[in-house]
Amino acid sequence: MGPLHGIKIVEFAALGPAPMGAMILADLGAEVVRIERKLPPGAKPGSELFDPRLDILNRSRRVVTLDLKKPEGLAAARQLIAGADILIEGFRPGVMERLGLGPDECLGTNPRLVFGRMTGWGQTGPLANAAGHDINYLSLSGALHAIGEPGGKPVVPLNLVADCGGGAMLLVVGVLAALLEARTSGQGQVVDAAMTDGSALLMTMMYTLKAMGEWTQQRGSNLLDGGAHFYDTYRCADGKYISIGPIEPQFYALFLDKTGLADPDFSQQWDRARWPELKVRLAAHLATRSRDEWCALLEGTDACVAPVLDMDEAPEHPHNRARGTFIEVGGVVQPAPAPRFSRSTPAKPRPPLTGATGEDVLADWGFSPDALDGLRKAGAI
Repeated sequence: MGPLHGIKIVEFAALGPAPMGAMILADLGAEVVRIERKLPPGAKPGSELFDPRLDILNRSRRVVTLDLKKPEGLAAARQLIAGADILIEGFRPGVMERLGLGPDECLGTNPRLVFGRMTGWGQTGPLANAAGHDINYLSLSGALHAIGEPGGKPVVPLNLVADCGGGAMLLVVGVLAALLEARTSGQGQVVDAAMTDGSALLMTMMYTLKAMGEWTQQRGSNLLDGGAHFYDTYRCADGKYISIGPIEPQFYALFLDKTGLADPDFSQQWDRARWPELKVRLAAHLATRSRDEWCALLEGTDACVAPVLDMDEAPEHPHNRARGTFIEVGGVVQPAPAPRFSRSTPAKPRPPLTGATGEDVLADWGFSPDALDGLRKAGAI
């Protein structure tokens, strides 16, 4: 059983970081019940972007379908929340309040509840009620401006920074911290997790370098943004890429030795003025062999070199296979739960559920047969 075994969470179905945060908590052993809205007859679940049967972010949850516009459905949601340790919602500010499920109502009946709110802009501020996506939230942190090649435009780093790191991970840290505090104080609280805040927090190291005078505003000119010739990706003879990052002098010396770069010019590792020239020369040298040839020579050494794998290759890499970094659930290859625990081993994730009313879940959470019959008759489930 995972380390969060016994923790009960109610999740209101949403997109992006909220379901990812709920997935992580479910992976770690929490019992997560996902409340999905009841669709009109003939309507299909999901969207043009997401097939709910393949939405890995929704794995390992039990699902309850409720019509929250009906008093009976709303009462059922309140009863679930009354028995939960954590609530997670990812709506715009005010939506839960308009439903009658805001923090005041929920904490009024469940004073120990941790009310996790996941938004882009946060619950307050001049942009709080505006629409947006990862790229917009990331823009406010300084991170998007910093990513890209010299003279080029900012490059989108997938949605890893705002949605996943600054959103889902920040939400998980916040609700677990509040849950731990509630065990001592007996009081729950609201966790306001905003992707703008989280993205800024993830930039702490870059702001540190800036404060030290070691970071410029010019993209692709700094140590960790591809400006240094010894911290970048390089195309190999077969068109595939390797990443190199021998920052420390001893690692850099080993890299030069193993790649056969005896030119004394390369000994000037920290001469920033020479980085562009050395990058061109290093690119030409690394283009003389295939990716696999370079990896056979360098991978696993302190030269700090790794192959740049695509999403088909990554699950097959020997290191990932040895650690079980990727698993297959319901015929779908996907990342495994992380991190690892020495005693509390989480169960293997379960595939996403679709089309379930969740009557079995409601029964397990204390709903009587008469209450379930009332929900059915009201059309609330």
